[in-house]
Amino acid sequence: MTSDAPTAPPRIEPATLKDIPTIIQLAEATWEPTYRFIISEEQLEYMYRVIYSPAALRRQMAEQQHVFLVARVDGEPAGFASFSPLPAEENGEAGYKLHKIYVLPTRQGQRLGVHLIEAVENAARAAGGRFLDLNVNRYNPAIAFYERRGFARQREVDVPIGPYFMNDYVMRKTL
Repeated sequence: MTSDAPTAPPRIEPATLKDIPTIIQLAEATWEPTYRFIISEEQLEYMYRVIYSPAALRRQMAEQQHVFLVARVDGEPAGFASFSPLPAEENGEAGYKLHKIYVLPTRQGQRLGVHLIEAVENAARAAGGRFLDLNVNRYNPAIAFYERRGFARQREVDVPIGPYFMNDYVMRKTL
């Protein structure tokens, strides 16, 4: 049985290539419940294979500068996030993009998402980031979470992923 709050604050640590199996385990537990009411089963399965294969995660970490953070509660993995630097904007401002943030369904409502997003914000800020962007599906209830955290909708985009599209909002928070 899960309590309403973690018994100890989460420990959030940068992931390494050795943590890929843990990230995959967390993704397997969070991906389907997150998207089952938003996208088709075929799209859900396709995107999962493209994004969360061991080779894809290695590429994200080693080549695409994605930093993964894993949140642990009582030593057990409970969620993860990933982010990376963005190219400098025309005005020279440096920014970061939050690519992923997922918390186990059994751990949602325990502020783990807040702890993860704060860890990303702090790391981006410490690296000179002036803003944090993210994409969120326009039908994802997490939009309200991001708005409570200070993100604002900037624009709508339709992002191609193989034969499918993600219909997203780009949201931004000034750091």
